[in-house]
Amino acid sequence: MLKIAVVILNWNGKKLLEQFLPSVIDYSKDATIYVADNASTDSSVAFVKDQFPNVKIIENKINGGYAKGYNDALQFVDEDIFCLLNSDIEVTPNWLDPILDTFNTETETAIIQPKILDYKDKSKFEYAGAAGGFIDKYGYPFCRGRIFDTIEVDTNQYQNTNIFWASGACFFIKKEVFKQLNGFDESFFAHQEEIDLCWRAFNLNYKTKYVSESTVYHVGGATLSAANPKKTYLNFRNSLFTLTKNAKGNLFLIILVRLILDGIAGLRFLLQLKFNHFLAVLKAHFSFYGKLKTLLRQRKNLTQQAGYFSIKSIVYQYFIKKRSTFSKL
Repeated sequence: MLKIAVVILNWNGKKLLEQFLPSVIDYSKDATIYVADNASTDSSVAFVKDQFPNVKIIENKINGGYAKGYNDALQFVDEDIFCLLNSDIEVTPNWLDPILDTFNTETETAIIQPKILDYKDKSKFEYAGAAGGFIDKYGYPFCRGRIFDTIEVDTNQYQNTNIFWASGACFFIKKEVFKQLNGFDESFFAHQEEIDLCWRAFNLNYKTKYVSESTVYHVGGATLSAANPKKTYLNFRNSLFTLTKNAKGNLFLIILVRLILDGIAGLRFLLQLKFNHFLAVLKAHFSFYGKLKTLLRQRKNLTQQAGYFSIKSIVYQYFIKKRSTFSKL
């Protein structure tokens, strides 16, 4: 019988833990629950120790973001399956059962994502993951149920299937696979490190799956909102990082097209008078150029495999062809 650990990464998130940790405890009876604290300066650690003594605490020495935070914490977790759970998620009764059933019966599956719905409107998918993620040839991510800013209502239209990436908001992975992949790339700090991890798993022939029978509700943006230019910076930069490391094919041409498309996105921010987001795109590119030699060295030590993208350009499909839902792609 596989043992599962639910590991919640926390940074100054006492209010979120007060709101959402009780549902995790109530509906995760067969799991060991951990709070991995990223050097918080609020009273969240003391709060958990006082109010939830059965929850295990792992205290990281620094705030290394999502990537390093989990890498550091998971060294102290012994269960067979890691569930990496955002602190702003409400879980539901029996949410773990379909996940464990899938891991037990489908041995080639290494990573799983449940259905992620919007906590603020539970009829709709949530931006971060929805019904499972894919990418296009140029590394732009999208989901079943969410393409760019278009969010679909959940009508059970998306059933169990293999996907390309699972959302870091609620991310299940076998411990042995996480260790084989050497965990998350800590240079990402936060955002899209889960796509990089899933891509590296794909290149080693592991499967990532969406399991619709398990449902969670995600607030989204509780730590870093979409309006924050830092999120724009991390998303653009980290997407370029993972594309350079993992894409199979003519990398020079792929990156060239991607840089042109990012330039158009930057101009769009400028026309919308979102000057800080325009500057964030520029900053992301300069950071990418500065890391390019390191990324190319990483690429040489990794396996690349064809067939990673489901369509050539989600930008073209969405903005030119006006295909705003997954079923129309």
